Amino acid sequence: MTGRAVLQVRFLGHRPEEHPALVGLLGDLTPVVRALPPEGALADVGGALRYFGSDAERLAGLLRVRALARHGVDCAVGVASNPLLARLALVGRDGPGVWVVPADAGGVAAFLAELPVDALPGVGASTARALAGYGLGTVGRLAAAPPATLQRVLGAREARRLRALAEGQDPTPVVPGAPEPSLAVEHRFDRDELDAGRRHRALLTLADELGYRLRGAGQTAGALTLTVRYADHATTTRRRGLAEPTAHTPALLALADALHDALGLQRARVRAVALRADGLAAAERATRQLSLDPADERRRRAELAADRARRRFGARAVGPAARTVAL
Repeated sequence: MTGRAVLQVRFLGHRPEEHPALVGLLGDLTPVVRALPPEGALADVGGALRYFGSDAERLAGLLRVRALARHGVDCAVGVASNPLLARLALVGRDGPGVWVVPADAGGVAAFLAELPVDALPGVGASTARALAGYGLGTVGRLAAAPPATLQRVLGAREARRLRALAEGQDPTPVVPGAPEPSLAVEHRFDRDELDAGRRHRALLTLADELGYRLRGAGQTAGALTLTVRYADHATTTRRRGLAEPTAHTPALLALADALHDALGLQRARVRAVALRADGLAAAERATRQLSLDPADERRRRAELAADRARRRFGARAVGPAARTVAL
């Protein structure tokens, strides 16, 4: 693979505090690295290929070896000519390995052809249903659809955007240190989980961690996305806006629970659940409706006190009471 070469990396089974050091391994390969907490990173290694006398796939293998040797952590790596394709290379990949998207136009088209349309960034459940109603449930069919059909379903602007994505186009550069548009956390169950109560406890842990990270970064979330991964590797994703931008854990948990309950997963075998905070903005710019509830004010003060304890004694020093139940 020559020219531009991008690695999308997902570190597997690491502790949150190890993430910066793992991202630093990519810094040994190229200075063009963007951290994607809590478990990922993006790197443009195109300029490093000649220096190492190697190709991007071998550099991805070298990264895996170094991560295992230095931290005991393996990783999944998508290799492609742009960030979009590198990210899509990891769709449905649960375990470690290196997956390469061919650089030629024919190889890209073949790779994208059978992917579901909701694998594309910004395609939610409602848009995916609308496209499926027109027989456009895969990326390949979306790319081959007449422009007039896409405009009728999506509108002119969104039709142009999705067509470009369906063709594998992504000129976005990898910008080191760029602020993240979202923040995600995930819990993987030790076994396929049928118990809704245990899933709710996992969501409590995730909402608590997400709120702590948002507050620590001085950010608020405008929306929340829940992703549920099942035993057969299928996924369901639901997104909903928050009533107001917030980093308050109870508000995040309430919406996470509502999204989960709306799925009706009575008999589903769930392998993992993930929460993603979208629409991040500086907390100092967020508007907050004044509350006349003394209990809510006490919870917010306790939340800030718990954050101080975590910063001093470690992230696991304080947490919600239900988190003490083993997940």
